[in-house]
Amino acid sequence: MPIKSRIRAIPDYPKKGIMFRDITTLIKDPVGFRLVIDGLTQRYLENGVDFDVVVGVEARGFILGSALAYTLGKGFVPVRKPGKLPADVVSQEYELEYGTDKVEIHLDAILPGTRVLLVDDLLATGGTALAAAALVEKVGGVVAEMAFIVNLPDIGGERKILDKGYRVFSLTEFEGE
Repeated sequence: MPIKSRIRAIPDYPKKGIMFRDITTLIKDPVGFRLVIDGLTQRYLENGVDFDVVVGVEARGFILGSALAYTLGKGFVPVRKPGKLPADVVSQEYELEYGTDKVEIHLDAILPGTRVLLVDDLLATGGTALAAAALVEKVGGVVAEMAFIVNLPDIGGERKILDKGYRVFSLTEFEGE
């Protein structure tokens, strides 16, 4: 059974008209979780994307990013919601459909010139991923690529990210669904 078929669809969540793609059904399945981590590991062992550290976006990016960092022998850096990191931080605000949100990274988490693989579970609008990329760049890092389990291309986040000059990889997508 492929990755896509292990992802639960929840209609009208978090609001009417949204088809929420829930990866918890994928990662609770040991075969599904292994497919994800093995698929990402294979991508980064075989495809010449050079990076030094994995950056995971709260919260599901922590699950994926830490497992991937382990399999690739890389370090892991978290991007968190405000107020969760204990040392000096850099913040980046980004727009939501109704309002704004913010993410943070430790000021000393990434050395200047460090190449980063940015990991999260799902790419929809691209707002969180672009905010995390801005944080990486604020502390001197370079985003080598952004990786996701799921891409929702109809929402437009992939196009926004590509238009900013970043590389994007996803294991599966739900187009027109």
